[in-house]
Amino acid sequence: MSVWPAWEVREHDGTTSWLHVRLAFPDGARVDALAVVSGGCVSIEDVTARPALSLDDLTVLADWIEGPLSDACAAAAGESYPDGAPGLDGTARRARPSWPRGIEGCRLLAQRYRAAQEQGADPVLAVMHATGHSRRRSLRLIAQARDAGFLTPRHARR
Repeated sequence: MSVWPAWEVREHDGTTSWLHVRLAFPDGARVDALAVVSGGCVSIEDVTARPALSLDDLTVLADWIEGPLSDACAAAAGESYPDGAPGLDGTARRARPSWPRGIEGCRLLAQRYRAAQEQGADPVLAVMHATGHSRRRSLRLIAQARDAGFLTPRHARR
């Protein structure tokens, strides 16, 4: 991934910077984005991809660029983050919650999933929050819990 400055505007009490971000993949695919840094926050203003990104790929774009983009922003500001760069929202990055692997993880995941269902909440969001994983990864973990018998099958087979 490469990040380079596009332009910068200095206003009354702050600076707004635009950065070009390019992700190049070994298969020739490429994602170009324009990131805006203002008031300690980073947002994405424009994204172009060749070939086009699927919706699933678009949802993980922030995960792909967060670390290198935050490092580039810190370097541009002359700051260093010994414990990791801040997140895209400008706050300190939090470590993913500790989550057990294997059968114990499946059991705990199923408990969170069922508790959310009983409360009328979105069970997938509950799993995402508990594990710190993306929606895609959480759905895979839920499928593993189903396969292990901790959750009922999604569809009854006839």
